[in-house]
Amino acid sequence: MDMLVNLVIQLIAGAVGGNGVAAAMKNVDLGKLGNTIAGAIGGLGGGQLLEMLMPGAGAAAGGGLDIGSIVGQLVGGGAGGAVLTIIVGLLKNMMAGKNA
Repeated sequence: MDMLVNLVIQLIAGAVGGNGVAAAMKNVDLGKLGNTIAGAIGGLGGGQLLEMLMPGAGAAAGGGLDIGSIVGQLVGGGAGGAVLTIIVGLLKNMMAGKNA
């Protein structure tokens, strides 16, 4: 059950991170749905990458959820969502012939 909660936190944080970075950087905006999808996928990737690099950062040592694990999932998911949204937005602009 904890794994499912972690995935949901990563998805939500990624979607928020993707929409946040698109609001701050208008040149990478993919539209609301595009930002949310790219952010959610990046959130999953970022959260899982953080867990692989730092075991215990995403899950409590006792197997339960604590505030540290939730913050770790939020940070990893939000950063992953932001990064993937930037990458996809820049690739979209490059393919359309726009300058970054």
